[in-house]
Amino acid sequence: MKVKNWRKYAFEFLSIFIAVISAFALNNWNDNRKDSKAENRILDEISNGLEKDIEDVGLNVLGHEFGLKSSQFWRKVIKDEEVKFDSIQAYYFNFLRDYICFQNTSGYENLKSRGLELIKNDSLRTDIISLYEYDYKTLKTLEEDYYEMQFHQNYYKEINELISPNFQYDTKGNIIGIAQPINLSIGDRNRLLSYLWRIDANRNFTLGFYDQIEKSVEKLRKKIEEERR
Repeated sequence: MKVKNWRKYAFEFLSIFIAVISAFALNNWNDNRKDSKAENRILDEISNGLEKDIEDVGLNVLGHEFGLKSSQFWRKVIKDEEVKFDSIQAYYFNFLRDYICFQNTSGYENLKSRGLELIKNDSLRTDIISLYEYDYKTLKTLEEDYYEMQFHQNYYKEINELISPNFQYDTKGNIIGIAQPINLSIGDRNRLLSYLWRIDANRNFTLGFYDQIEKSVEKLRKKIEEERR
């Protein structure tokens, strides 16, 4: 009788144990499935944001490149070299133009709110953190806060005071040309050329960082695509 009771209790215990373990396993499976779905949604959101970031980066790159082209134009003007005035308004407008950074961080912010460990791939998680916490923040600081890059604030007043008296206007007040040779002292001429050199050096430095950002973004997008396959 005791043996039968022991077997009965052992069977009941084993049944309960299996049921509990199965329930835990099922619950764990459900949690993992939910986390996997959440991870995929967030990766989709990050990937879509990166696609828009590439477009915004491209616009700023074009802006800085045109700024360099504008510097070439004004360098020729200051040195009394022959220039064409058909684009003088664009060269004047974009010469000292500053830029701001737009980053689509909603996907990353969503990830942080859910916990960075939601991304199971350690390498992928590290690349995401590096892009948003270092690259993007450095770029934003460089464009919007770094004193050397505030061209309009630093140079517009003095450069405009030296160059604008030589402008030629049409009847509507649009700039159509500039009188040459431009009326500048040797000191003013050299100072303007030094400004141009400094502006170009900072634009080229920034373009180099944009190139790194583009490579980092494309690398991350490819990693996300591979992770979702």
